[in-house]
Amino acid sequence: MSLTLLGTILIVEDSPSEMELMSHYLNEGGYHVIKATGAKEALEKALLEKPDVIITDVVMPGMSGFELCRSLKKNSITKKVPIVICSCKNQAIDRLWAMRQGADAYITKPYTREQLLGAIKSVVI
Repeated sequence: MSLTLLGTILIVEDSPSEMELMSHYLNEGGYHVIKATGAKEALEKALLEKPDVIITDVVMPGMSGFELCRSLKKNSITKKVPIVICSCKNQAIDRLWAMRQGADAYITKPYTREQLLGAIKSVVI
């Protein structure tokens, strides 16, 4: 029996344990996962591999997830790719700021498998 892949998801996360958990949930959910440990690497992979959805942390060394959002939305190749922010920042202002930067959904850590998969389904049309 072959598993039908639902799509390709680029995860941008600098924490190895978070990356592992998220990858596990997404693989189980039937998605192909591409990994990037920082925003600059994510920009390159997004252009090269054209993922269906990008999930990014906010607080990362170098470029933040918010800056990554802005860069992706300014680029003609990646501007239509839905972005899910996954952050431990859980204030209303963080959510609002994320949406202003171009994010399509926002989930907070810790999250459940259902919350993660639900956020992806909510942005994939």
